[in-house]
Amino acid sequence: MKFDVQGRTAYAYTGGKPWSADGPCVVFIHGALNDHSVWTLLARWYAHHGHRVLAVDQPGHGRSDGPPLASVEALADWVLALMDAAGVPSAHLVGHSMGSLIALEAASRAPERAAALVMVGTAYPMKVSDALLSTARDDPARAIAMVTAFSHSGIASKPSYPGPGAWLRGGANALMHRIQSDADGNLFEHDFRVCDAYAGGVEAARRVAGPAHLIIGTRDVMTPPKATKELAGMLDATVHRIVSGHALMQEAPDAVLNAMRAAIPA
Repeated sequence: MKFDVQGRTAYAYTGGKPWSADGPCVVFIHGALNDHSVWTLLARWYAHHGHRVLAVDQPGHGRSDGPPLASVEALADWVLALMDAAGVPSAHLVGHSMGSLIALEAASRAPERAAALVMVGTAYPMKVSDALLSTARDDPARAIAMVTAFSHSGIASKPSYPGPGAWLRGGANALMHRIQSDADGNLFEHDFRVCDAYAGGVEAARRVAGPAHLIIGTRDVMTPPKATKELAGMLDATVHRIVSGHALMQEAPDAVLNAMRAAIPA
């Protein structure tokens, strides 16, 4: 579904259900160089279990008009503006990786509008190595290959995991290349610099009013579990640990869904 947000077209997937004016809402926010499709299973489950769903494409990603926004703070304002455009007074805010920082910041800017905060594959600060940033700038294709490898644990390295016909690394690689090729400029470098620059997490966590949940992968090397301890304490968050790498929704779909159902009951 398309909305007019800040004068530009914004797309949000509604989980295969027609958009409704009433009912609880879940807003899903993707990570760097991704789009709404990483949330398909979760979006469809909630849409078919009594919730309205907005799985967004961030500006300049997928079907949403650019340009991409320059900071986590600007993206948080954009999420709240999209909720306004959709007529959503409050929602459960769910974000993965970069999207988790956006969800955190949005929940802090409008605490009364965040029924719950769920941060998946998260860390704060979310610093990015100089080596990855420079590779993203100079050789985005190589950087995409690096992130694809880092985001999946060894159990997900081969085709036919988690089921016949699946190739998680191949699918993730193809998605990032498509988002990058459709963008105006080097979106890969842009997104990772947005993550690296975000410095407002401590202040944001103090302003969050609703319940918070962290869903983390025990084999995640992009946002390792040890990097979530301080954040979990600041938010007084419930922590759900899943045997997975950074691409949790694809690598451990059933476990993530179960954790989500505990965080946001249907």
